[in-house]
Amino acid sequence: MDHASKLATKERESTDSIFPTIDVSLLSSSENELQKVKSVLSSCGCFQAVGHGIPSKFLDKVRGVAKEFFALPDEEKRKCARAANEAEGYGDDPIVAEKQVIDCCYRLSLGVFPVDQRRLNLWPENPTDFGEILHEYATKVKSVMDDLSKAMARLLNLEEDGFLSQYGARPIMRVRFNFYPPSPSADVLGVKPHSDRSSITVLLQGEEVEGLQVFKDGAWATVPVIPQALVVNLGDQMQILSNGIFKSPVHRVLTNPNQLRLSVAMFNEPEQDGEIEPLHCLVDEARPRMYRTVKNYGAFNYECVQKGKVPLEEVRIKS
Repeated sequence: MDHASKLATKERESTDSIFPTIDVSLLSSSENELQKVKSVLSSCGCFQAVGHGIPSKFLDKVRGVAKEFFALPDEEKRKCARAANEAEGYGDDPIVAEKQVIDCCYRLSLGVFPVDQRRLNLWPENPTDFGEILHEYATKVKSVMDDLSKAMARLLNLEEDGFLSQYGARPIMRVRFNFYPPSPSADVLGVKPHSDRSSITVLLQGEEVEGLQVFKDGAWATVPVIPQALVVNLGDQMQILSNGIFKSPVHRVLTNPNQLRLSVAMFNEPEQDGEIEPLHCLVDEARPRMYRTVKNYGAFNYECVQKGKVPLEEVRIKS
């Protein structure tokens, strides 16, 4: 093995240790796998999930409808255009504040659950199987998210629905299809550094092109592409619910100078007008309450970001 290959292997081993591959089908039967989840979610907040039960061929279908949509003529994509000051629909990064850092990314953002809140006028008619594939994929990913929420509750000695019960009667699930065009400039970011507002995020990466990076121990670490895996990272609302035990990682996306990059992100959140706060059973003298109660964290998060503030810091209780 030549020197370059050794360096590449060492780098991959390093990132694999930061972002371990976890068989989520074993979370109800393997204490070892469960403890791996606890270790990574209380430190990095991000791992590669296999054993999720979604066939590789179906993941390719999801990637396929994303590729087909972004390859459509602009006038066709604009039929799904996002309205001003709204999050749902197709478009690039809206300019909402002075000195804003713009993401080099085109997005199609849609609400998936609750079903009766879907804005179907924004769902693409082409490809013709888009809606069917998205619904099936979202249903499968929701099952993965729910199983993970139950596993995290067990890890903290909670009832299995300890986290799920906090989501309310009508929890939200959103999808965002991302298209990152090639950029020759190393200074251009596909997505600027941020943490997700969700409870759990599940990301399907493209087959080859890397770009997602997580900030860990003072440096950016690249998340490897494993085609059959789903990247799981926690969001702010899980960090709040767990009173800071589980971490919502800061991450960003780099563009590639020669190749476009696609990804599909699914996010789950408590119902829109619900209040979120640390679970009372996770607060004691040894671990005082870290976050105040906040209503509609999604809207709160959006407002903070537009003002250049860090949402988690805004809800943190200052000692």
